[in-house]
Amino acid sequence: MKTAPATLTIGDYPQLALLAWSRKPDDVITGEEAFALYEANWRMVDQAQLGKPELELIEALTQTYGQGLMNV
Repeated sequence: MKTAPATLTIGDYPQLALLAWSRKPDDVITGEEAFALYEANWRMVDQAQLGKPELELIEALTQTYGQGLMNV
């Protein structure tokens, strides 16, 4: 994934689904919301469990919404 998606489904990304535990897995959120969830809750992310698609998503979100930086 080279560019961050405008929207995404929470349940498509296991660690994001854990961070957004109060939402339904089929809820659609913006890329900006997803970045904010990862950034604010990074300490809760099990990095060993991140698959390639989710890692690529996080990298794209960081480039797009964090200007290359995630404040964690």
